[in-house]
Amino acid sequence: MILMSGPCVIESYEALSAVAQALKPLADNPHIDFYFKASFDKANRTSLDSYRGPGLEKGLELLSEIKKQFGYKIITDIHESYQAKHIAKVVDVIQIPAFLCRQTDLIVEVAKTERIVNIKKGQFMNPADMKHSVLKAIKTRGGTEATYEQSQKYGIWLTERGSTFGYGNLVVDMRSLVIMRAFAPVIFDATHSVQMPGAAGGKSGGDSSFVPYLAKAAAAVGVDGFFMETHLNPKEALSDGPNMVQTNTLISLIRQLQDIENLSKS
Repeated sequence: MILMSGPCVIESYEALSAVAQALKPLADNPHIDFYFKASFDKANRTSLDSYRGPGLEKGLELLSEIKKQFGYKIITDIHESYQAKHIAKVVDVIQIPAFLCRQTDLIVEVAKTERIVNIKKGQFMNPADMKHSVLKAIKTRGGTEATYEQSQKYGIWLTERGSTFGYGNLVVDMRSLVIMRAFAPVIFDATHSVQMPGAAGGKSGGDSSFVPYLAKAAAAVGVDGFFMETHLNPKEALSDGPNMVQTNTLISLIRQLQDIENLSKS
C-alpha cells in the first residue's frame, strides 16, 4: 500500500516533527510504502488572509530536515513551473494540485525531473480525460501511450479527490477509481474528498467523520494507495482542519484498510 500522509501545510518545524514522529508506526510498517506529506505553500486558499505556509525556500529546508531526522520519503505540491528543479532536490514525489491538473507546462517541467509525478484529478474533470494529463508526463519521459504499465514504468500516479457537486460540496464516484486505474496507478485522497470548498465563510469546511467510510469503500474497489492529511489536533490546524484526520485515528484506520485489501485479494 502506498500511503501519503502528513499535515496539510507546514506550520512550524516543531509541529511538522511531532506529526512525523506520530506516524512512525505506519512508516515502519514493511507492508506500507510511506511518503511524508506537507505543503510549503497553499497557493489556492479561499481568502487572501488565510495562512499559506513558509514559502519555497524555508519550506524545502524544513522538509529536508524531516527527511534527515526520520529517513522518510517526501511529497509536496508544486504551483509554478520554475519550482520543479528546486523541489526535485529534496522530495521524492512532486504533486500537481487538482486545480492545475491540465497545466501542460507545469506537468512537463515536473516530468523533466527524476521524481515521481502525482497528478491530482481536478474536481471539475471527467476521470477518463485524466488520461491526457498522464500522457503529457509519459511522453515527456519518452513513453508513447497512457497505460497502467507505462505509468508505473515512468513514475506517474493519479489521485482521486472527489468531484464538484453543486456549490460547496464534493462527491466521490467510485467508478472513477476503476476508470483511471486503466491508465495509471490510482491513489485515493480520503481527506480532501470530504472537503466543502468555501463552505466556512471565506475558507473551506469539511466533515472528517466520513473519511473512514470513503476510504474503506475505495479499498474494497481497489486502489494502489491512499492520501490522508493528518494533524495532532485538527481543530487547531492552520489549513484544512475540518477534513483532516487525527493521527491516532489514522493509524487504526490504515490497519482496517489493509485488512479490507487483504480480504479483497483473497
